Amino acid sequence: MYSTFEQKYNRIQKELFAGAVALGGVFLIGTLWYWLVEGWTWEDAAYMTVITLATVGFGEINPLGNRGRLFTISLILMGVVTIGYIVNRFTEALIGGYFQEGIRLRQQRRAMESLTGHYIICGCGRIGQQVALEFAAEGVLFVTVDLNIASIQTAQELGHIAVQGDATLDETLHKVGIERAVGLVAALPSDAENLYTVLSAKTLNPNIRAIARASNREALQKLQRAGADAVVSPYITGGKRMAAAALRPQVMDFVDGILTGADRELYMEEYRLDPAVCPCIGQSLREARLRSQSGALVLAIRRVDGSLIGGPTAETILMAGDLLICMGTAEQLRQINQILGPIGHRVPRPPKHGNN
Repeated sequence: MYSTFEQKYNRIQKELFAGAVALGGVFLIGTLWYWLVEGWTWEDAAYMTVITLATVGFGEINPLGNRGRLFTISLILMGVVTIGYIVNRFTEALIGGYFQEGIRLRQQRRAMESLTGHYIICGCGRIGQQVALEFAAEGVLFVTVDLNIASIQTAQELGHIAVQGDATLDETLHKVGIERAVGLVAALPSDAENLYTVLSAKTLNPNIRAIARASNREALQKLQRAGADAVVSPYITGGKRMAAAALRPQVMDFVDGILTGADRELYMEEYRLDPAVCPCIGQSLREARLRSQSGALVLAIRRVDGSLIGGPTAETILMAGDLLICMGTAEQLRQINQILGPIGHRVPRPPKHGNN
């Protein structure tokens, strides 16, 4: 079990606070002694305590008897031990970079508190890192979670918001805003961890879309029963894609070119027709004139009952709750988004490097 940096930072804070309280207690004991036992004034008692603890070598304020000198020796020893403890904790914090990291943690908390409509990537391994790169290329808000500090540091070096913690714990999911998230990707190393994460996420936010990684068919079925909206097995999917690349290489190149990467000319996007804002509901594709107004192509329509209409014709009627799967350039998809409501859906960003 890894000890998170935040736990170490909190421990250092508590130890420094305990040292400060102990030093205050020693100061109070010394002042009360000189005031009550020696009969000095408050000012003299406090001054004597301070110069004694500071070991500056000043003389006694008033003459002290044997009892007073024995107490002063004890006060010096208590002060040296307490101040030494504080200096030791402070030096450890300084060398370990806890103060700088404390500032970063506070900035990170503020950033996470402002996140809404984001995705949570659980696991910063090879799969999680690739998901993060794709999300970053699409301009999607996301936060990554992993227990391994090395993986977190790698994610932070790439500019991602990353939190060290156990994604299977409700406390960690609350920390990354599970209530405000729209999606969660469970890409942890073991199927059991992914299963537990999906169960926790669905309990805390029943409306979240959960995508999980599975290592075999049995785990895939269990994750589906646990409530995962989509389950991907890298081995099964990889095998299918390798077979398709061997049998239909040009098709695979085309599909990969519109689904992934930052420098694409064509994109695919999905739009849910909201009856509250969409003016095209009840119209046919011919009447809606989506193709002529935007230039984007409607590839398929998923009805509310789950049926799929592939290659809809001009006479296909648009109905409330339909999911339109469209293809086009970033600008074309942005225009069709405006025609359909706008429905507030994420639209692709234009590529950073053009070909013209």
